[in-house]
Amino acid sequence: MSDPAELYAALQDEIEGVLIGKADLIENLTISLLTNGHVLLEGVPGVAKTTAATLFARASGLDESRVQMTPDLLPADITGTHVYRQSSGEFVLQRGPVFTNLLLADEINRATPKTQSALLEAMQERQVTIEGETLALPSPFMVVATQNPIEMEGTFELPEAQRDRFQLKLTVDIPDHEEELALLDRFGPEPKLGVDGIEQVVSPAEILDSQEAVVDVHVESDVRDYVLALVEASRDHPDVEYGGSPRATLALLHASKARAAIRGRDYVIPDDVKSMTRPALIHRLLLTAEGELSGMTSEDVVEELLSTVEIPGADAPNRATAASDGGERRE
Repeated sequence: MSDPAELYAALQDEIEGVLIGKADLIENLTISLLTNGHVLLEGVPGVAKTTAATLFARASGLDESRVQMTPDLLPADITGTHVYRQSSGEFVLQRGPVFTNLLLADEINRATPKTQSALLEAMQERQVTIEGETLALPSPFMVVATQNPIEMEGTFELPEAQRDRFQLKLTVDIPDHEEELALLDRFGPEPKLGVDGIEQVVSPAEILDSQEAVVDVHVESDVRDYVLALVEASRDHPDVEYGGSPRATLALLHASKARAAIRGRDYVIPDDVKSMTRPALIHRLLLTAEGELSGMTSEDVVEELLSTVEIPGADAPNRATAASDGGERRE
């Protein structure tokens, strides 16, 4: 299975057997996986952030390690260290939980900045250095981190450099009435339904093949210019101190290509870019003091960018969308 659309459909069908009302979350996790990205999940307790990541790992056949981030956690607790073996009289490498396909960093903002920074090399270079020895991480490798936005005591806000390593930031909302009613109907008679109810439907090898297919997705020059215009506009916005970096531009481009691919297209349309702009930019924008005092948020800035930056080819998106209707797997 090297077709990204088929891979996404298989993951979605399997995960939705347990998870209710999280179609956008499954889609964006798939997009990030197919583009070697990392995801930051934010939401209040009890909205299935951790469960969603675990279900996604199980269905995609990825080895998963979970680290509960706490203030007393050390960098070596994540990366590993050399341990003395008395039986042999030698120091041997004890690999940490980062040596996996999907690392779930639960409540990442509870760890100290020193421990948070232990993930920087792993997320960018996909390797870790332990006492001068550089070790490659498995492929694919993906970090999914969760954080709770309502608790401030005992937490450490992620620094800008750390946030910029995450390709997407996704907000996991409280389910609406109908979704929560479906939740009661499903888990009332089956209260133990969970990860054990999920089967592996794709393999890591198929994921790597689909990643190659995403690379081949075509991007017209005017659509590429649209991506760049959105990020540049974030830097020039009067309420933004620091806008999107070049890494943000690449993240938006790659995410747009993956969105097109899982919809059965081999080319990107402006709607792909528009859909991925919010999760690709909101965590990267640092507002000015005046902007924060006025009540402006990064979400407000992104919405303003999408409404003011000119969309390329007013008629082209409609023609492209009409031509691709037959190939769309999900909308």
